[in-house]
Amino acid sequence: MRNLSVFALASALLLPSLQAQPTPTGSIRRLDPALDTLISPSAKVEKVAGNFGFTEGPLWVRRDGSLLFSDLPNNAIMQWTQDGKVTVFRKPVFAGPYPEGVQIGSNGLTLDPEGFLISAEHGNRRIARTEVVRNREPVYDGPVTILADRYQGKRLNSPNDLISKRNGDIYFTDPPGLYRNYPESATGAPKQELDFNGLYRITASGKLELLARDIPFPNGLAFSPDEKKLYVSNTRPEKKWMVYDVNADGGIANGKVFLDMTKEPGEGVPDGMKVDEQGNLYATGPGGVLVISVRGKHIGTIQLPEIPSNCAFGDADGQTLFITARTSVYRIRLKVPGRLP
Repeated sequence: MRNLSVFALASALLLPSLQAQPTPTGSIRRLDPALDTLISPSAKVEKVAGNFGFTEGPLWVRRDGSLLFSDLPNNAIMQWTQDGKVTVFRKPVFAGPYPEGVQIGSNGLTLDPEGFLISAEHGNRRIARTEVVRNREPVYDGPVTILADRYQGKRLNSPNDLISKRNGDIYFTDPPGLYRNYPESATGAPKQELDFNGLYRITASGKLELLARDIPFPNGLAFSPDEKKLYVSNTRPEKKWMVYDVNADGGIANGKVFLDMTKEPGEGVPDGMKVDEQGNLYATGPGGVLVISVRGKHIGTIQLPEIPSNCAFGDADGQTLFITARTSVYRIRLKVPGRLP
């Protein structure tokens, strides 16, 4: 366990330029009448914050009603509160030197059953838990514990997304995203040690297990409401979503293609996703945030001015979908709630 060099408190680093009122924007592409039961015809997409480097990993924190999200090239975790204020929550995530523009910070964020912040960290090539000092609410302000940074003695690639199971197990993907825009000639450039891109589980007891190594570019993750199915997005070369049965022991089996959108036009690739209480997926992909039924049918798309990367349910009722998209954060009200961590 070690302390981070900086934890930025919300009261200290307010960013007033990011406090603009939500702006209506975007549109809804309706492909099936079933979408009307999930998203009202009058629902509007709103931009709630902007001017970031590359946003990812949105996470609603129920205990203080705020949204955390990653800004990868700016090496920071940010916090948006319902009064429209945006503050630096943690910076830096990666403490060493790095070339400008590299996606070096955290990516996916989640909470474990005890309320600790769990982060997938590109530059640190690890899964880490930020220990909470509970008398300093609403700010997470504590040391960091490394949950996983090596598999069989070799450094992980660059953990991307993660989810927490109700029993405390952490599932995460480990594609080579860090290397995609990191100059090989740069001092200290990371070297890939594993010859595959893995899907892993960290058990509640702390054991790291490899679940799959045959997904070309594993990315976003989501459980079905009963946690008996695991959805995994594959970013490239095929744009598709896989679904697996989750065994009683936490392993996975019977993987199959849930939806293939390789030929779908539009910018964007399968990335982060979430599942509502009815089992429908809200998955970032070609053209926006795809709404996919339990049976794997694409029934509509939330279209944004920027390419989305991830999404999360939020607000007290869990019926607001927050969406990270390149330099901004958006939201839209839904008619059904999603599971909150």
